[in-house]
Amino acid sequence: MTFALTDEQNELSATVRHLLARRSDSGAVRKAVAQPPGYDEDLWRTLCEQVGAASLAIPERYGGAGFTLFETHIVLEQLGFALTPSPLFGSGVLAAQALLLTGNEEACARLLPGIAEGTLVAAVCWAGADGRWRTGRSDVRAAGGDVWSLSGSATLVLDGAIADALLVVAETGPGQAGLFEVDPADGRVRRAPTPALDSTVSLARVEFDGVPGAPLALDATGLLSTLHDIAAVAVTALQVGTAQRALDMTVAHSKERTQFGRSIGSFQALKHRMADMLVEVETARSASWAAAWSAARGEPELPARAALAKAWCSTALNKVASETVQLHGGIAITWEHDAQMVLKRAHATSQLFGQPHEHRQWLFRYLSGTAPR
Repeated sequence: MTFALTDEQNELSATVRHLLARRSDSGAVRKAVAQPPGYDEDLWRTLCEQVGAASLAIPERYGGAGFTLFETHIVLEQLGFALTPSPLFGSGVLAAQALLLTGNEEACARLLPGIAEGTLVAAVCWAGADGRWRTGRSDVRAAGGDVWSLSGSATLVLDGAIADALLVVAETGPGQAGLFEVDPADGRVRRAPTPALDSTVSLARVEFDGVPGAPLALDATGLLSTLHDIAAVAVTALQVGTAQRALDMTVAHSKERTQFGRSIGSFQALKHRMADMLVEVETARSASWAAAWSAARGEPELPARAALAKAWCSTALNKVASETVQLHGGIAITWEHDAQMVLKRAHATSQLFGQPHEHRQWLFRYLSGTAPR
């Protein structure tokens, strides 16, 4: 069996890649992250209006394009290749899928059309002070019954400082978490941007002090488990794109850089190292696509494939990024060169939604039948 992109998916990938090549080169990326909101709003508008990037995995009845998470995965891979900052991961994947998984028709009908258009940015407040996204525990507590009040804090909130809507994971009881909608304009919500190693990732700390929350799902443990898998798979798309960028940069440099009167790419030892980089990229892409296929179809293999892909792609990108720096030589550690951005992306994304060793441990427990998160 041959698994490859369809003609339509190849066209989507090529369209996004050509757009980013024109509008999101290294200079444009650096300029975008240096000022609020941390991404190019005009480029984001183009991606949403002309490509439909944020609407791909949202059903048509909610204003989306009615495709699947796999098509979104393709776009994310190209964003990863260009190192382009955007709200697609945090809002278009994490928040949109959280809403869809709740099955709350009123909230979906109200929020998803704006997310699909790219005019509304939603953020999921989830990770605790330990930097982990847990399915049955949160540093935010929900109290009440008819009226719910949320207190506590969430860290590492993607696009949290600029989001128009907040979806908050909060404990509703021992070992039980719910999902609530909170108005970010409420004075009892405090948001502070958090500096990130990867400057293209916009993170924030969000604190709640007795803030009213509208319940979207009071028992969201199962929902959050699926959402964690979807998020981990989405991260692998960014990682594969970045790994391909690193490989292409390194091969191009090896053809241009000369030593002893010949290009360094002609040396057998360096050919072997770049061949190893290619193997890392291609095997990572295979694992990532397999997991994305399961996410798009809601297959029961998703938890295992998501854990495998996140562990594999994180390790692969770290290896490829390290080799990129080594094979570029001293210029790679300068601020002006993009190799340092690739290395930072590698280290940052390997932490998002679980480190490699955590996913490997969880996968072992999953396969042995003892795998609660």
